[in-house]
This record gives sequence, C-alpha cells and structure tokens, in this order.
Amino acid sequence: MTRNPEAELLVAILASEQATDQVVATYFRAHPKFGSRERRAIVDTVYGCLRNLRSLGHALGQLERSDWSLTFKEACDRIDAWRSGKVSTSSIPPAVAANLPNWLFDALVSLLGEEETEALAKALHQPAPLDVRVNVLRAKREEAIYLLQEEGIEAVPTPWSPVGIRLPAKTFLERSDVYQRGIVEVQEEGSQLIAPLLGARRHETVVDFCAGAGGKTLHLGVQMANTGMLYALDPDQKRLDQLRIRAKRAGLSNVHTIRTSLLVPVSLQADRVLVDAPCTGTGTLRRNPDRIWRRHDLAKIIFDQKKILETAAALVRPGGHLLYATCSLLTNENEAVIEDFLANHQEFSFAPFPARALPMGLSEKENHPLRLYPHRHGVDGFYAALLVRANDNKSS
Repeated sequence: MTRNPEAELLVAILASEQATDQVVATYFRAHPKFGSRERRAIVDTVYGCLRNLRSLGHALGQLERSDWSLTFKEACDRIDAWRSGKVSTSSIPPAVAANLPNWLFDALVSLLGEEETEALAKALHQPAPLDVRVNVLRAKREEAIYLLQEEGIEAVPTPWSPVGIRLPAKTFLERSDVYQRGIVEVQEEGSQLIAPLLGARRHETVVDFCAGAGGKTLHLGVQMANTGMLYALDPDQKRLDQLRIRAKRAGLSNVHTIRTSLLVPVSLQADRVLVDAPCTGTGTLRRNPDRIWRRHDLAKIIFDQKKILETAAALVRPGGHLLYATCSLLTNENEAVIEDFLANHQEFSFAPFPARALPMGLSEKENHPLRLYPHRHGVDGFYAALLVRANDNKSS
C-alpha cells in the first residue's frame, strides 16, 4: 500500500498538464487495491486541499513556487493541515485568504471590486452539484424527475434551466436506466443556458466549432428536433468518438463529427455557428479546482481564441448568427476578444438573444452579453455574446 495516497495524488495533479480526471484515473489504475469508497475519500481530500492550496501553504509557512508545484513532504503537510481543520484565513493577504493566485484575484477585483471578488472566491471553492439536462425528445422534465425518483435517486428541478435536474453530487448516474435510455445527459446548469442563445431551428445547418465533450452539441441537436445538419468540430478524435456514442444514446442522427485543428479554414457554410472557445476555465473551479494552479500561457490562449473566432466566422452565411462563449471570468478572454473581432469585421454586429432563450430573472444588465457567476446565479461562470452577419445586399 502506498505511503500517503492523498499526497501522492496531489503532487501528481499539480505536476501534470493533463486534466485532473485523467490524472486521477491513471493513479488509480496504478493502485488497483483501492475500493470505490477509498477512492472517493482520497479524491475528496485532494480536492479540498486544491481549493485551499494557498491558505494552507501560508499557514504552514511553505514557500510558494511560480508553478505551484509541491514536494511530497509539503503535500503531506497540507493534507494533514486540511484534515485537522485548524487553518484560519484571518489576518492574511486577501488573495491568499481567497485561495486565488494574485493575477486572477487582481483581475477579478478590477472587474467586480474586492468585496464581490471575495464572495465569488467563496462560491468558486464550493463543490458543484451534479446537474443533468433532460432530452426533451425522450421525456419532459417532470417525467424524468419521476423516473429518477422511482430509481431511488433524489432529483429536483434546477432553478434557471427549464430542462435541468439537480442530483446529489455522488450519484452514480451511469447505473441509472434513465441515463442509459438517453433521457438525461450530464451537463452543468450554466452550460445548459448557452446553446439556446444561438437560436438553432429545425432543418438548419449548424456548427459547434469547438465541440469538446459534446454537451452543447447534443443540446443543439435536441433544439433542432433531430433535423437539419449539425456538425461537431474538434481536434480530439477520442472526444468525437465519445460524442458519437452519446448522440446515439440520445437518439440523435443529425450530428456529424469532423476532426479539425480549429485554426485552419473549413469548407462549410452554416446558418448558425457556436464557438465555445478553449479558455482558462476560471469559471469552472467548483468542478476543476486544479485549473488555477496550472501554468497558463494567457497570451497564447487569447491569440488562439481570436484565431478560432476568425476561422469560425468564415463559416457563417450572410444573415447567419455566431455565438461566442467561454467558461472564463476574465475580461480579456471575453469582451476584449469580441471588441477586437468587431473592430476588424464590420460585417458582424451584436444581435439580441432569441426570445425566451434566457430564463426569467436575469436582469437586463446581464442579458447581453450574458455573464453568469457562481456567487450570483449558483452556476459555473460563463460569458456569451451573439453576433449576426449582415446580408450581402446590406454590407455592399
């Protein structure tokens, strides 16, 4: 048995450039003796340390490194301090108390002010619930809730998404018959609010330009009532393969996958294009607490976002719509990218979101572009702006 599995896993996560779930899966494949309950306990402890990484180190007097890496002994010390529950965040610098790196804390203070940034940081460090989206081609939300409850799964409607259901965080959904039948799909509630903003309709040609795991692709396919042509583009073939499996389970035959670098032209013309751009993911820290402790080449990320938006925009037909979205909280990944794009593309302009695309309760200030925050809305942080391309006769 390993010396200290929590410390080993914490060190491995901070040292890796892979996603945390991949690091965790690799670790437990190498240590098959751990049962499911032991694995869950180890991961919960490691995530608790990741959410409090900076304040734990400050309390222990440990030196901060620019790459936030830890030695095995430092990791052991932080694990022990986390388990003891005796670490206080009083009388320490605000960014340390917020458990955010200085660059992120300062950026959020510039956007929201210090008091609201502190509230946001607390929300970001709370574990996220498990949300699912109802496939309305298979069932209504009320029916899906009933079927989940019949299986003994506690299920309640999400407050914002009209097709969302909230489940206990540790639900083993894959074992559920409701999941296996494609009635529900795992998708965080904030993410569920993005695809409707594109306004996809039946029989249109629609492109999800950065499909990733495909959650928004599947949502678009349902909104299109399994008609038209829905293209999912991504450079990761494994993700596209998984998306095809998920689309089949959901009963969607209008989804077509294309592997592409996202940085080179694609021979497609579409009525609507979604660009869910790769980003720092600062809005998803509830589920990915490791993201802020990893090295981010922000300049390259922003350069790629601008290039991806340029490439995707070329796919939009005259009169068509382009939705740019990120799960970042940073202005320079959001508003600044859109401002730069519009300055160089007079044929595009802001468009209002479709009627009833946003849930009731979001203020006009939040309506366009849309900004979602964990501390205000209880969902992951998102940004979304809808653009329209002028018809040729109007732009000439």
